[in-house]
Amino acid sequence: MMKKGYFITFEGGDGAGKSTQIKKLMEYLESKGFDVILTREPGGTDIGEKIRQIILDPENKEMDSVTEAMLYAASRAQHVSQVIKPAIEAGKIVICDRFIDSSIAYQGYGRNLGDSVSIINSYAVGEYMPHKTFLLKLKPQAGSLRMAGREKDRIELEAASFHQTVYDGYEALERKYPERIVGIDASGTIEEIADEIKKHIDVLLSE
Repeated sequence: MMKKGYFITFEGGDGAGKSTQIKKLMEYLESKGFDVILTREPGGTDIGEKIRQIILDPENKEMDSVTEAMLYAASRAQHVSQVIKPAIEAGKIVICDRFIDSSIAYQGYGRNLGDSVSIINSYAVGEYMPHKTFLLKLKPQAGSLRMAGREKDRIELEAASFHQTVYDGYEALERKYPERIVGIDASGTIEEIADEIKKHIDVLLSE
């Protein structure tokens, strides 16, 4: 039987450097001969990208919090079905920029929707939870400074208090799932962060 692949996700607030580290990890894994799929949420599929546009459009200020949570879950359900599940079953490594932890942090904590977010997303995710999640931790104020001058989407435009609650939510998830979520200080250098991620990946691949 073909060995199943791995599912790796990156989480963290805006400006934490996820995109940079995702690219470096992809290059590292490909250099070792692995077949890597790089994807993102919301999005990852044609349907998901259309949902992404609706969610992040700054003009959609009237969007209800429950609507927002369900749209994220809908995008995720399509993503798992169309991209993540087939890739893992084919023995590939999937690296995803955000996944279910984002919904729990942003909607469960940030929007105060609580456990309903996990319940909604259990249908979307099924058995395909990440093998390892890297949480790049950067205080919201520092993240905001890194993003200065960049055009912001609807979520990024939320108040500082909202982003602090999201950050607190991520830390709560890190404490709750220490075997899966690896918290990393995102204020370090790019290479320091990349080296720490590689150490954890090497352990994961050797198991």
